[in-house]
Amino acid sequence: MFKSIGSNWVVTIVTILAVYFLTPFTLHKLGDDGYGTWNLINAITGYLGLLMLGVPMASVRYFAQHVAAGDEQALNKAVGSCATLYLCLGLIAVFAGAGMYLFFLSSYNIPASLTGDAHLAFALVVVYVSIGFLALLPTGVLAAHDDFVPRNMVRLWGVLLRLVLTFGLLALQASLTMLAIVQLVCTVFDFALCWALIKRRYPNVRLRLSDFDWKMTRSIFAFSVYVLVLNAGARLSFETDSIVIGKFMSVGSIPYFTVANSFLIYLMEFLLSIAAVVMPAATRLQTQGKHAEMREIFLKWSKIALSLTLAAGLFLIVLGPRFIAWWVDPSFERPAGQVLQILMLSYVIFLPVRGVALPMLMGLGKAGLPTIGFLVTGIVNLVLSIALVGSMGLAGVALGTAIPNVLFAAVVFVQACHEMKVPIGTFFRYVVPRAVLGGVPAFALLLWLKLELDIRSLLAIAIAGAAMTIVFVATLVFFVYHNDPYVDLRGYLRLKLKPPVRV
Repeated sequence: MFKSIGSNWVVTIVTILAVYFLTPFTLHKLGDDGYGTWNLINAITGYLGLLMLGVPMASVRYFAQHVAAGDEQALNKAVGSCATLYLCLGLIAVFAGAGMYLFFLSSYNIPASLTGDAHLAFALVVVYVSIGFLALLPTGVLAAHDDFVPRNMVRLWGVLLRLVLTFGLLALQASLTMLAIVQLVCTVFDFALCWALIKRRYPNVRLRLSDFDWKMTRSIFAFSVYVLVLNAGARLSFETDSIVIGKFMSVGSIPYFTVANSFLIYLMEFLLSIAAVVMPAATRLQTQGKHAEMREIFLKWSKIALSLTLAAGLFLIVLGPRFIAWWVDPSFERPAGQVLQILMLSYVIFLPVRGVALPMLMGLGKAGLPTIGFLVTGIVNLVLSIALVGSMGLAGVALGTAIPNVLFAAVVFVQACHEMKVPIGTFFRYVVPRAVLGGVPAFALLLWLKLELDIRSLLAIAIAGAAMTIVFVATLVFFVYHNDPYVDLRGYLRLKLKPPVRV
């Protein structure tokens, strides 16, 4: 599992580095209004993803089940059934996108200089989302076979392609249309390479619409309904903020929120790298009756997820606003920094649950409570954000997101402990105290560096981050994971640093 999750982390880190260069470049090329309009288009069209009806996550579960059983015929029936569903749903998404286009025209005041460009970009993004349905199929097949490393090699090439195309096309013409074209090209590239990889490694896996099986489709739908509700809640929780800000403030205010939120989105992607592996693992272990191994994965990876969240979160809370000021513009430090700090505090609780507990419940087929809970979370998020944006501005929208996320995490955590037959006290004793106390020295160091040295330059921020990382890693090795029953960091380091025996 470490190898698969590690390869996911590499992709996430490379993606973050790409965004580090792309975000200020794109923002300065398009301006606040242009970049805000682009985020608004993606926020609105993102709801088309709900038309996938949860099929992608459901397909991974069923693909993994058939792979574990060695049933190639059932796997091909599932692949053909999902492919047919994706094509039909993608076609529906095109028509639904036309309705969203009318909503976009009538509900938002887009600057006149951007109107034509925004309309064409909106149409291209609808096409991109619709094609993206079928493009998810190879990912499900590779995940079911635990082929995360080769899959991630393709993703790395995709990140490089996106980087080159964005810089090249925006240099030729700074427009929203060019950004939409980049998305389309990268999606087609990813699908083509992934399917070529599948045909090379698993020649018996085929993509034929004639393999469509209604009984198989009903089974997939039975689970995917829960995933649909989960995705609806996620969309309301994480992708509605731009819509609220654009409606009740202005499209020019959206970048201040999205720049801050981008840190949390990619941190969540980092944690979801764990989720992508533990969900099919939970399905396989349940199928094989290995419940003790399942509980070990739950405890071990929950502690790792909390440690990683704290490592990134402490830095973002203390020095995140200063980095935003250097990275984008000094005017972003206060509004974007405040949003970042509010959201990050809630994510310390939310992310470990989202990264481990939730996908394990989905892998076990226990999707009812978390999916309904996520939907309720999204609705409360929307209501709170609308209620607070008038009096508190961007900070109100951030609070509207943070509060429901914490409540959702608490509910899912309790259910996960129940389903895994892990007492809550046992979980807290193993996961929480050492991980939290281990972050105190790093937090104190960051505060001292910020207050005493008034860190603002990139070099100073980088040095502070490096110093904090050294302190944090030391506490992990000598305190957090000292005598840990599942993760022996000191033993691992001793083994790696031990000189080879000469014969």
